[in-house]
Amino acid sequence: MDKRPTLLFMTSRFPFPLEKGDKLRAYHLIKGLSKTYQIHLFALSTESIDPSWDKELAPFVVSIQHFHLNPLAQWTRLLACLFTNQPFQLAYFTSYRLKRTIKKSISSLAPDHIFCQMIRPAEYVKNYHRCNKTIDYMDALSIGMERRAQKAPWYSRWIFNMEAARLKEYEQRIFNYFEFQTMISQQDVHYIAHPDQRKIRVIPNGIDTEYFHPMKDIQARFDLVFVGNLSYAPNIDAMRWFAEHLQSKRPTWTLLIAGANPSPTFVQSLKKYPNITVEGWQEDIRKAYARGKIFIAPMQIGTGMQNKLLEAMAMGIPCLTTPLASEALEIVPGRDLRVGNDADEMEKHIVHLLENPEEAEILGKQGRARVREIYGWERAVKALDELITPQH
Repeated sequence: MDKRPTLLFMTSRFPFPLEKGDKLRAYHLIKGLSKTYQIHLFALSTESIDPSWDKELAPFVVSIQHFHLNPLAQWTRLLACLFTNQPFQLAYFTSYRLKRTIKKSISSLAPDHIFCQMIRPAEYVKNYHRCNKTIDYMDALSIGMERRAQKAPWYSRWIFNMEAARLKEYEQRIFNYFEFQTMISQQDVHYIAHPDQRKIRVIPNGIDTEYFHPMKDIQARFDLVFVGNLSYAPNIDAMRWFAEHLQSKRPTWTLLIAGANPSPTFVQSLKKYPNITVEGWQEDIRKAYARGKIFIAPMQIGTGMQNKLLEAMAMGIPCLTTPLASEALEIVPGRDLRVGNDADEMEKHIVHLLENPEEAEILGKQGRARVREIYGWERAVKALDELITPQH
């Protein structure tokens, strides 16, 4: 008989394919925790789930339940949300029909622990009190929304500010429903406005450094490369900012942008820069990383740890980012990667690294060494396991 305790793992998206940060984190935490727990995955979804995706999770879980969110109902809830104080993100992911179904499923399962990834699915599990629960905030969504408001056009700024205020209140309120709270970076812990915020345990993301490794057999044809989810507002903003502030000044620099879901509007906005190439998601995303001499992440908005930076560093590619992204990492600027405070500093770093390939190579090696030292998934899983597993 399997004596491992039962863990209900609740996500707002099915954790495969691994093209987004929340999916990547969920997949590796499930994989690691499966050694200690019998895991039952409850996954919300707005898309059709390919049966092959279930097979990717099958070795690590006892069961998988999909809960499909109806798009029409989502839009209805969003409109109704204008007249409430509920965050729009909660309205988008919280179906009252599914709440009844999931409540019955949880009662039937009677788990020993519930792990809720992000605040988005929290309404489904918050009122179950027959076991301990963990909420993984991941990032402070309220701060990310505040930063989006600062960059938004004047006519839409009010909606982002409204959502930021609602999220901030909800992040504080939902804290009390869970026995354990986790986040990816210490940087974001301070943004959770709760008197017991010190209880929040930092569980950083990890990187599979055996998979993400230097690929010397692939020619770095592009001066610069960026990889990320291209439907994610901070990534879109970063690339548009770079094009406006640097590509226009240095039109000979070639830049490859690769990632999931590039919108036609985003691609069209970069058409006027002939040396920028935009590609969609690729089966082996490492080949996109490897085609760049320098990885850039000029983040202007957003919060939390940037997986794309860690993946690029693990591949030995010299990296350049902004303080907004570097502050969430346990790295030494200048030794493990370069940090530019503004467009002028970023330009100087790029020029220097392109003109000094030996120095760029050393920077890449230092970055990989740091990631291997600090950011293994084993470390993250161990810390989480020690937090939520009762000590006998």
